[in-house]
Amino acid sequence: MGPERLWFETRSVPMGDQLHGTLSTVLSAVITVMMAIVMFSMGCTVDARKLWGHLKRPWGIIIGFLCQFGLMPLIAFLLALAFDVLPVQAIVIIIMGCCPGGSGSNIICYWLDGDMDLSISMTACSSILALGMMPLCLLIYTTVWTSGGTITVPYDTMCITLASLLIPIAAGMIAKTKFPNFAKKILKIGSIFGFLLIVIIAVVGGVLYQSSWEIDPTLWIIGSIYPFIGFGLGFLLAWFVGQPLYRCRTIALETGIQNASLCSTIVQLSFSPEELELMFAFPLIYSIFQIVAAILAVGAFFSFVPVRLSFPPVSAAQRGSPSRTRENAVFPRSRHTVKMAPLSPPPAGPRQSALPLFCNSDYGDKL
Repeated sequence: MGPERLWFETRSVPMGDQLHGTLSTVLSAVITVMMAIVMFSMGCTVDARKLWGHLKRPWGIIIGFLCQFGLMPLIAFLLALAFDVLPVQAIVIIIMGCCPGGSGSNIICYWLDGDMDLSISMTACSSILALGMMPLCLLIYTTVWTSGGTITVPYDTMCITLASLLIPIAAGMIAKTKFPNFAKKILKIGSIFGFLLIVIIAVVGGVLYQSSWEIDPTLWIIGSIYPFIGFGLGFLLAWFVGQPLYRCRTIALETGIQNASLCSTIVQLSFSPEELELMFAFPLIYSIFQIVAAILAVGAFFSFVPVRLSFPPVSAAQRGSPSRTRENAVFPRSRHTVKMAPLSPPPAGPRQSALPLFCNSDYGDKL
C-alpha cells in the first residue's frame, strides 16, 4: 500500500457520507450549469468575421497556441517534478497547465492596451482546441505518475465535459451574429456568473473538502509562481518571433491567465472525494495569484505609460491606416492632444522591408 493511499484512508470526511454525497452532486450540477453559461457568454464576445481575419493571418493564434499547449503544460510538468509533489497533486497542476485561456484575460487586455480582437480569438480557439489538446498533453506529461497504477486519469469524463462546453460556445457565436443586442446583455450576465462561480467553488468546496486547504506549502509556492512564469515566457516568446509589443502583452496574458473554473469543473467531475481532498484547492490558489499577477502588470504598465484611456481602443483597421498621425501611433489613448504633423509619405521606389519574423504590417505602430 502506497503512502498516498494510506494517507487517504487516515483522512475522514467531516460530515455524514449521505450529506457529503448530496452536496457533492449538487456542486457538480451547479458548476456545470454555471460553466455552460460562462462559456455561452464567452462565445457572445466572438465576432466570426474578426476571428476569420485572424485565422487568415494566424501568426498570433499560432504563437498563442504554442504558449497555451506547449509552454504551460511543460512548465507544470517541470514544477511538479522539481517540488516532488504527490501524484494527485501533480495531475491537478498539469490539468491547470493544459486548460485554455480564461475570459478574464480579455478584460485585462483592455487595460493593458492590447489587441482585443486577438485576445478574444485566442481564448475562443484555445477553448475549442482544448477538446483534443488537453487529453493529449495529460497523456504525455502524467505518465511519470500514472505508470505505477496508483492513480488514473479519467479521460472519458474529461472529454465529455470538454465536448459539452463546445455547444454553448458555438451557440454564443451564433447569438453574436444573429442577435447582437441580446449578446451584449448576455455578456454582463456572464461576467457576474463567472465571478459567482469562483465564489461558489471556493465556499462549497471549502465545506465539502475542508482539509483541502491543509496542504503542503509547496502547492502554494507552485500556485504563486506559475502564473508569473507563464506571463514572462509568453511575452518573451512573442517578442522573440517579432510580434509588436501590444501583441506581446496580449499573448502573455493569454498564456498566464488560465480557465481555473474549467479546471475545478473537470476535477470535481472526474476524481473521487479522497483525491479531491488533495487537489481541489490548487485551481483556486492559481486563480488568486493569476489575478495578483494581472493587477501588478496593469500597475506596472500605468507606471511606465501614465497618460492613457481617454479614447476607445484602436482597431486593427485604424492601426494600418496611412492617415493616422504620429501622436495616435505612439499615444493611442492619450489624455492630451499632441499637435504633430502627419507622417510623411514613403519615398518612391521599391520598398525595403525590415519587419521582424512573423510580424504583421502594423509592426511598430503602437507600444
